[in-house]
Amino acid sequence: MPRIAIIGGTGIYNPDSFETVGTVFPETIYGKPSDEIIIGKINGVEVAFLSRHGKRHQHPPSSVPYRANMRALKDLGCEYVISACAVGSLKEEFAPGDLVIPDQFIDFTKKRDYSFFDDRTVHISMPDPFCPRLSGIFAETAKEMGIRYHTGGTYVCIEGPRFSTRAESRMYRSFADIIGMTVVPECQLARELGMCYCSLATITDYDVWREEDVSIDIVVKTMNECLGKVLRLLESGLPKVLGSECPCIESAKGAGAL
Repeated sequence: MPRIAIIGGTGIYNPDSFETVGTVFPETIYGKPSDEIIIGKINGVEVAFLSRHGKRHQHPPSSVPYRANMRALKDLGCEYVISACAVGSLKEEFAPGDLVIPDQFIDFTKKRDYSFFDDRTVHISMPDPFCPRLSGIFAETAKEMGIRYHTGGTYVCIEGPRFSTRAESRMYRSFADIIGMTVVPECQLARELGMCYCSLATITDYDVWREEDVSIDIVVKTMNECLGKVLRLLESGLPKVLGSECPCIESAKGAGAL
């Protein structure tokens, strides 16, 4: 059973580096996940890969089946979740092409399913929402590989699928470093399940605060240019992941989620 899950775009699944063992498409009490989950190995490490938006990109950020995704990965035996995503930069020094490993998020989403607990109140403690151990592993690996990266930073999550207005972008700059559409509720659902979660966020643009326009073509072009770097980071970092228990699972136990 894979203990590590990777959630990302279809490009993260690279047949040249991913040794496929099989696929599963489980039914959960929250429905089906975004797409089939591919089980395989990267650099000898068994992983489960899930395309967040589906292979045909059929799930926009607002309607990704986040609860089904996380429940399906947990039921497979996954304990660690590595999220690869594209983000916009809200700071001059965070340049397109850079990798950011955030340590905080601010939620500006509006209509998502944020918790597994609809029948009782569970207060999850999340002062540090991203797993410090996982984030540290990939930050150290990026440093060893000479990848330009930023460790720490605040990710503001918006509803999407539209991009920000210029007024919104200027406002977000006052309290965040990067902007995206998917870390919430993915990150907090992982915490409710006692799973360690980190984000490998690739900057694709400067949002619109610099009087530039953002389009999906720009995002896809930059992400494709950076894909090889992310794949190499995963190949080098994954063998270091399996190890001792960290505070993520203890937080879930303390809240009565587990």
